[in-house]
Amino acid sequence: MAKASARWVQLGLGLIAMMAISSPQYVWTLFTKSFQDNLGATLPAIQITFSVVIVLQTWLSPLQGYLVDKFGPRLLIALGCLLSGAGWVLSAQATSLTGLYLTYGLFCGIGTGIVYVGIIGLMVRWFPDRRGLATGVVAAGYGFGAIATTFPIDSMLKSAGYQHTLVVFGIILGLVGAVAALAMRMPNGGDVLPPAPAMTRSRDVAPRQMLRAPVFWLLFAMMTMMSTGGLMIISQFAAFSRDFGVANVLVFGLAALPLALTVDRITNGLTRPFFGWLSDQIGRENTMALAFLMEAAAVAIMVVFRNDALVFVVLSAVVFFGYMAQGVGSVLGGPLAALLHDATGSWLPVFGIIIAMDVLTGCLALIALKPVRRRYLAVSPA
Repeated sequence: MAKASARWVQLGLGLIAMMAISSPQYVWTLFTKSFQDNLGATLPAIQITFSVVIVLQTWLSPLQGYLVDKFGPRLLIALGCLLSGAGWVLSAQATSLTGLYLTYGLFCGIGTGIVYVGIIGLMVRWFPDRRGLATGVVAAGYGFGAIATTFPIDSMLKSAGYQHTLVVFGIILGLVGAVAALAMRMPNGGDVLPPAPAMTRSRDVAPRQMLRAPVFWLLFAMMTMMSTGGLMIISQFAAFSRDFGVANVLVFGLAALPLALTVDRITNGLTRPFFGWLSDQIGRENTMALAFLMEAAAVAIMVVFRNDALVFVVLSAVVFFGYMAQGVGSVLGGPLAALLHDATGSWLPVFGIIIAMDVLTGCLALIALKPVRRRYLAVSPA
């Protein structure tokens, strides 16, 4: 293999591993009803599992990144894939909520976090000249991943039950990701890599300095609102589609729920490289405003036409095309959204909150973030 082409092979391996660990997040919604029935638990209690996954995946990122740097990407990413798969296998045997949290929540959260952080960090090293492209491609793999699993999982759930489905797909996805990871490596002196482009403005800051910067807290608040709305959609997708009466309606000969989840994976994968490219063309804040306001419009139209299965599938795809963030909002997006539904008997208040946060975040990108960031860069030394 030519040394110059090695990085493209590494990009392909990273894409495969990312696809292998996306199902615990994006197919979770198909399992919630089965877990509810088997454990005799409420939907808000079950959704805590999803919050555990996202919190561990997100908040342990610094530690996960440190471990990858210390022990190398190959073994750590392989271990992360195996942990993610083990989370599914072990959760099939869970007989309590605690058991579910400590299997699906703990193993999948830690495993997917290690893989995501490790692969992004590795791709940046292989593509110093095209960091946006490389990270966008592998991040797209995380969005695309569940395309291949949604219909098979939905079919096996109906024919063999959720426990068998979790075991079979946990083993398959864990092994596929681990095999891809074992072929990964860091670039070495023999690899031909283009130089990184010159940076016109570059500045590293310590964590304490970062926490004192208003632009950080503004971005943190905006991403929390966006991730809350996005995770409300992802975690409750099957529940509200059943309540709207469209989950099993046939669209183009296929049930609307798995069809929507499959199409959503396509658009959720495309959104990452697309908005990365667009931000280079029109600016970061303008891109954020466009994505977030488009999101608000798509959610609003989807709610208005919530009983139309075709519109549900199409608009859900647009919804997933705009969501790009996750983090602390997982706490609100999972169990608290289900609690609000149980308290009001309707999903409409939940969607109202999502639309309001989308509009607010889009406006903040233009009227607040842009001037704050401009002032920050103006006083930052080159």
